[in-house]
Amino acid sequence: MKIISLVFFLCTFSLIAQSDTKTCVLLSKVNTLIQSKHIQPKPIDDSLSVFVFDSFIDALDPSRNILLKSEYQSLSLKYRLNIDNLIQRNDCSFLPDIITVYKNGLLRNRAILEKMKTDTIGYNVKDTIRFYKKAFPFYLEEDQVETAWRKNIKYKILDDIVSQNTNLDSITAAFNTVESASKKLIIANEICKINVILQKESGFEENLFDNFCSYFDPHSAYFNVDTKSNFVASLSKEHLSMGMNVNLNDRNEIIIIKIDPDGPAFQTGGIKKGDQIIAVSNLKETLQVSCATLESISNMILSDTNKKIMLTLRRSSGKNFKVLVEKKLLKDEGNAVYSFIIVHKNRRYGYVKIPSFYTDFEGNSGKGCSEDAALEVLKLQKDSIQGVIIDLIDNGGGSMEEAIKLAGMFIDNGPISIIVDNKNEQSIIIDPYPGMIYKDPIVLLVNGNSASATEFFASALQDYNRALLMGSTTVGKATMQSIMPLEPNDNENFVKVSINKFYRINGKSNQATGIIPNVVVPEIYEVLYPKECNNPTAFKNDSITSSIVYKQFIKNSAMAKIAKRSTDRIAANSYFDETKKLNKKIEDLVNTPKSPRPLTLTAVIKDQSEINAMWEEINAFDTKSNNLIIHNSNLNNYLLSINPSEKANNEFQLKNVKKNHYLNEAIAIINDLNSVKK
Repeated sequence: MKIISLVFFLCTFSLIAQSDTKTCVLLSKVNTLIQSKHIQPKPIDDSLSVFVFDSFIDALDPSRNILLKSEYQSLSLKYRLNIDNLIQRNDCSFLPDIITVYKNGLLRNRAILEKMKTDTIGYNVKDTIRFYKKAFPFYLEEDQVETAWRKNIKYKILDDIVSQNTNLDSITAAFNTVESASKKLIIANEICKINVILQKESGFEENLFDNFCSYFDPHSAYFNVDTKSNFVASLSKEHLSMGMNVNLNDRNEIIIIKIDPDGPAFQTGGIKKGDQIIAVSNLKETLQVSCATLESISNMILSDTNKKIMLTLRRSSGKNFKVLVEKKLLKDEGNAVYSFIIVHKNRRYGYVKIPSFYTDFEGNSGKGCSEDAALEVLKLQKDSIQGVIIDLIDNGGGSMEEAIKLAGMFIDNGPISIIVDNKNEQSIIIDPYPGMIYKDPIVLLVNGNSASATEFFASALQDYNRALLMGSTTVGKATMQSIMPLEPNDNENFVKVSINKFYRINGKSNQATGIIPNVVVPEIYEVLYPKECNNPTAFKNDSITSSIVYKQFIKNSAMAKIAKRSTDRIAANSYFDETKKLNKKIEDLVNTPKSPRPLTLTAVIKDQSEINAMWEEINAFDTKSNNLIIHNSNLNNYLLSINPSEKANNEFQLKNVKKNHYLNEAIAIINDLNSVKK
């Protein structure tokens, strides 16, 4: 036995040593690439060590219920100020050491949960639970762990019961039965989640690489083959797909809500709208939905390397069944440009939605969003429109090349932006298309989710007064990234590196501040949108000296008068006034610290009732119509007549546009712009 144990120990040590060496080699290559290509590389010092350690621990234990206080303090003492030194010595033994302590904590928690299966929860015990708005710094003492888990499970059981029935008398009458079923399911799911992590033998080093990259800025990141594939697919109008949409219901179950009749899921004949996804397999690994993370499920489904997916489904609480789906190249309707005609007082106005700045990375069609958007504008012009509303709301960016092309189509000629590289050398981006495809008024709609390439495009049109911007302040990302392999022949490891900053032609930057629209309009949920300036590693705002001379489409004084008229109309608009009030309620709900809550049915019912009432109010408000007449252009109507399979998506898009309350004011702005002599 001693000999076997010694051999096992030596083999294990050898494997760990090899793993450490490989991790450090890759980390060294990541650092070399960043130091040579990044717009603003930082030295490897204690600041990096603190950031990487804190970020890594936060990702492992966000709820502070795995590591003990003593374990955290021990790891912190060893590594929080020392990771930089270890990396420089090619010593990555800190990673398996942290993971060993982490997995021991998971084993401890699993044992507690196994014990709770047969223990009584104790609903008569007076317990309270506290909800924290941000990550909290403290960890548990060893004698507190079981109590913390018992309270956690107790709350989840009560919350699960109340989510199905809010009638106190009804719940009380059947409490023993519903409590037993809920307890069994919740504990089983928690144990399952722990087992998934315990069985995980790799992937932790990728989290380390990602934290290392994000120290330099929030948008630099490590990619393996799958994550690179998923990222590129998100910027494309066409990608390998199963042809179905899913959603999470109130019980965190994944439900199929839409099936593309031209897609492979529909063509199997075995999948229907409303089916629940129980498990997902790439034929090598199977993920149970109840205990896998949404990120891991999403990565498995979306990865282009997984061309065949086995779905385990359940229909109407019946038996589970399996369906094999082989992906095929499909157009992503939710990521494609579309347009409508808006009729108001016998005048026509164009509406163009650009969901993202997608491009054709694979070279299959040669088309990107700029060409698609130009085509939609040309279609609308055939219907004698007064102006165009370009909707960039929730457009998170994408291809900078597409943004440059699109800006060039609407600006007559001249410089669009100034780019600065890591040698601090400046280059001016010139309009690639002299002349304009459209010369009449443009209103751009933006919001707190509009970012990156969207901000590049919007700021160019704003600087030339070619368009009036309406909405809320944008994210504030003014950097460009490029995906690079770690080495020329490395097809497995990549880094998305921030290689440039872009500045407006006047030398100012949107970085961290975002673009402030000419007309600021309140938007529901805007208090929830993350901003670039709130990220600890984001670049600060700066400016450069610019001597660029350019001719504005409309004088500043005229644009200011139009913006003032619009602002006055918005201030008197009851819809936007109600939006502000709802935003205040949402902000209070999200940001106001909650007092400790008693763990009782009455308290949980009260909390859920308050939240449900708010969401009902928001949903009722969010579904109000803008009372505009909106329809397809004549040319798009013809195209739909020969492609009837696209009608369902067209109707879905039309329904959303009819709820857009920015459009009424955008039309008024277009009328004001038309009154100005150009």
